[in-house]
Amino acid sequence: MVAHPSPARPRVGLFVTCLVDLFRPEVGFAAVKLLEDAGCAVEVPAAQTCCGQPAWNSGDRADTEAIAKGVIAAFEGFDYVVVPSGSCGGMLRKHYPELFRDDPACATRARDLAARTWELVSFLADVRGVTREDIDAGYDGVVTYHDSCLGLRELGVKGQPRDLLAGVSGLHLRELPGAEICCGFGGTFCVKYPDISNKIVEEKTADVVATGADTLLAGDLGCLMNMAGKLKREGTDVRVCHVAEVLAGMGGAPAIGEAE
Repeated sequence: MVAHPSPARPRVGLFVTCLVDLFRPEVGFAAVKLLEDAGCAVEVPAAQTCCGQPAWNSGDRADTEAIAKGVIAAFEGFDYVVVPSGSCGGMLRKHYPELFRDDPACATRARDLAARTWELVSFLADVRGVTREDIDAGYDGVVTYHDSCLGLRELGVKGQPRDLLAGVSGLHLRELPGAEICCGFGGTFCVKYPDISNKIVEEKTADVVATGADTLLAGDLGCLMNMAGKLKREGTDVRVCHVAEVLAGMGGAPAIGEAE
């Protein structure tokens, strides 16, 4: 990928996310590569924690505030905060200001963080100006793409991943019917309402199989793990990867849900 020159090399703090850290660190490595190739100086603050979304969704405001204050402090001083997840990115960008709306001092810091926070692929395309012509990666396969709910609805991530994937040599994108429909994960939703969640993901995997694609991509690891688990239980031979892995030329690693 060709780095885009700028007056100053932006200092980017990578918000890794819990799921990437614990289950799929390859996504973090891919994000670092993509950001560095795009001309960014990347750091991963050691003090970062969960974004607080599970607590927020469960109505635990006190713990959410404590977590958010730690995240805000950990990412102060960076030009941008980049997240390989629309779900966590949406929490920082949309819900932190709401969380602290009655606390003027914290609200100012939350709004500052929100203004600097971007989902990974959106940041590459919309901020750094990366286009399909800049992508230097190959993937031999037919892929389909699932639009994660919060990345799509809260952050406007839709065309950016598709445009960049068009620059991956050997890759053929086959659109997924109902690509914008929830996969059934929904954070704590799948725990609170497992039967409903299972029915939703069952319909999603049926759509995936109907495309004839050999690989399923998305930009949110929660969705990917949910769909990968269902595909595996159904005995379906579809690889599941984060879009960053393919864009970074790391799509040949064991897929999500496969043995390492």
